Amino acid sequence: AGRCGMTALLELAGVCKSFGERTLLDLDSVRIDTGCAYALTGINGSGKSTLMRILCGLEPASVASSHWKGAPIRWSPYSGLLRQSVVYVHQHPVLFSVQVAANVGYGLRARGVAQPQLQARVHEALQWAGIGHLPDAAVRNLSGGEVQRVALARAKVLEPDLLLLDEPTSNLDGAAREQVLALIASLVNSGRSVVMACHDRDLINLPGVQRWKLRDGKLETKP
Repeated sequence: AGRCGMTALLELAGVCKSFGERTLLDLDSVRIDTGCAYALTGINGSGKSTLMRILCGLEPASVASSHWKGAPIRWSPYSGLLRQSVVYVHQHPVLFSVQVAANVGYGLRARGVAQPQLQARVHEALQWAGIGHLPDAAVRNLSGGEVQRVALARAKVLEPDLLLLDEPTSNLDGAAREQVLALIASLVNSGRSVVMACHDRDLINLPGVQRWKLRDGKLETKP
C-alpha cells in the first residue's frame, strides 16, 4: 500500500441516507484512495452495512457528486464502470448451488471471459484461498470458513479496484478465522483498495489500515 493517500480512487460528496423521518447517514464526503485499506467501525445500527451497500450500488442514496479516478461519474443509476470495478462480499455470503470452482468462476463467465483464461484464473484464485483441493466440492458440504474463502476467491478473481468486505471474520473462530485473516492481509498488501466493516481488532490493527468510525450519522477518520 505504498501509494496510499496519493491519488483518490472514489470520491463522494454529500451522501445522505434516510429511512422515513430518520436520517441514518449524513456524510460530507467519502474518499477512498488507490491502494488504501480502511476499517469501518461503529456500533451496531450505526450504518456500516448500509454505507457498504451504497458504495456497491445495492442501496440507493442521495449523493451530491461522485468522482472515480478523478473523473465525474454518474451515481444513480449506478454506472456500469463501477459495477465492473467494485465488488462486495456479504457478511453471510450466498453461494450458488454448483461446485466450488463454478462459484468462483461465475463472475468471469458473466463477463464473457474465454474458457482457457477463466479456468487458469479460477485455479489461481482457488490456490490463493487455500481451497485448491475443493474445486469439485458441493457448497452444501463446506464449513463456514471454507464458504468465506470461496466468497473471497470469487471476489478476488474479478480483480476489482475496490473490494468491500462486510464483517468478513464475524462468524468464524479458531483456525478458520486465522486463515481468512491471512487472506485479507494479502488483499490489503496487494495494492487494491479495501474497505472492511468490522469489529475485529486483528483486522483493524493490520499494518497500513486506516480507521473510519461511523457515529451519529457522520464519518470520523481516526489516526
